[in-house]
Amino acid sequence: MEERLQKIIAAAGICSRRAAEELILAGKVQVNDRVVRQLGTKADPQRDEIRVEGRLITTEVERLYLMLNKPAGYVTTLKDPEGRPVVTDLLREVGGRVYPVGRLDYDSEGLLILTNDGAFAERVQHPRYEIPRTYLAKVRGRVTRKELQSLLKGIELEDGPFTVDGIQEEKFNEKSQWLRVTISEGRNRIIRRAMEALGHPVARLIRVSVGGLELGDLKPGQYRRLRKKEVEGLLRPRRNRTEKCS
Repeated sequence: MEERLQKIIAAAGICSRRAAEELILAGKVQVNDRVVRQLGTKADPQRDEIRVEGRLITTEVERLYLMLNKPAGYVTTLKDPEGRPVVTDLLREVGGRVYPVGRLDYDSEGLLILTNDGAFAERVQHPRYEIPRTYLAKVRGRVTRKELQSLLKGIELEDGPFTVDGIQEEKFNEKSQWLRVTISEGRNRIIRRAMEALGHPVARLIRVSVGGLELGDLKPGQYRRLRKKEVEGLLRPRRNRTEKCS
């Protein structure tokens, strides 16, 4: 049966649908030895020979779902043109190729999901599903009650308004403070930019949960497979918007 190329590529565990679209537009996908650049192109994975960057793909792969405690100093991608360490360098004996679901920037830490299931990746990272993500953020200075409320009501950034789902004060001293911040959008470096706008640059940022999936006691650099219930829970997100600060 014919399907869109980006769906076939994602199902083969090569990358997410979004990344597959970029590969198609870049001319890195071939169907029966013909380069395809049109996103609407369809193919039959049982009949057609489909290659991505020269590699013949197959849709018969074991589905893998992992969570990694990403340390700072790793790039959330499969390869880096600057030669920096990438998150897949931390994976050993996984049993197949996986790719990150969403991103944590180079300096950020914490829970990162990796998979070879394109439909799962699309569901977890697409903004329309509004899956909440919770972070511990160490910021410089002491954040005032008024500033916390402004994050709940919304502040204006250069790429549009930003609102947190929930924010709680954690431990603090005279120089810095830890905040627990929950958001359900994925704009680039959004928490860092929001706190910078309020005059409290982020010194450290750790993602501790995605949906109902908790980082727990997984140590930096370690990973484990997700349990079936955890995968199912991410596919049936229940958004819990916490309109408060404390």
